[in-house]
Amino acid sequence: MNSVIRVMIVDDHDMVRVGLRTYLSLEPDLQIIAEAVHGKEALDKLKVGFPEGLPDVILMDLTMPVMDGIEATKLISEQFSHIKVIMLTSFLEEAKVVEAVEAGAISYVLKTVSSDQLVHAVKSAFKGMPVMNSEVSLALTRGLRQRTANSDDEALTLREKEVLMLIADGKNNKDISEELHISIKTVKTHVSNLLMKCELEDRTQLAIFAHRKGWVEKTAK
Repeated sequence: MNSVIRVMIVDDHDMVRVGLRTYLSLEPDLQIIAEAVHGKEALDKLKVGFPEGLPDVILMDLTMPVMDGIEATKLISEQFSHIKVIMLTSFLEEAKVVEAVEAGAISYVLKTVSSDQLVHAVKSAFKGMPVMNSEVSLALTRGLRQRTANSDDEALTLREKEVLMLIADGKNNKDISEELHISIKTVKTHVSNLLMKCELEDRTQLAIFAHRKGWVEKTAK
C-alpha cells in the first residue's frame, strides 16, 4: 500500500491554494500532486491523469466560477469513486452542508480550522472516515430535518441502534467490538443488517442516516 497520500487542491483563490500547499507539504506523508481553479479544470485534469497517479483526496472549495464544488464533487464521485473529496469552505449553510454530503463529499470542513485539524481530516478521508466538527454536524442534522420528514426507525433493534450510534461517532469495527463487548464478526453482522434495513451502501451513509433521524444530537445531551 502506498504510504504517501496524494492530494489535489481545487480553489479559485491563488493565496488559498498557496497557503494549503505550504502547510500540507510540511507533512512527509502528504504529497500535493495537482491544483485547479474550478471544478471543470479539476475534472479535465483527472481525466488526463498525473505521473504520480490520481489523487487519493481532493480539497474542494465550495464556491467557484465555471463549476462549483457541489457539481464537481458529484461528478468526481460518479467518475472516480475511489477519490475522497473534502469540502473546504468559509460558509456554514445548512443546505450547502447537506448538498455537499449528498454529492459525495466525505467531510465538510471550514477554512477556519487549524493546519493540524486539516491534516487530520485529510488522513481520515484517506481511510474512509468522515470528519465534521460539532458546528458542521449540527448544521447537517438541521438541514436534513428541513428536507426530510421524520419516518419510523426502520425496525432497528436496540443493539443495531447502539452500533449505528457508534458508527456515527466515527468508530471502526474493532472499537465497536470493544465498547459493546461483542465479537468483530457480530459487529459486521449488525453493520450488514443496518445497511440492508436502511437501504444504504456504506458506513458514511449510515452516519448521515443517524444524523437525519436526529439520534446523534439526542444521545449527545
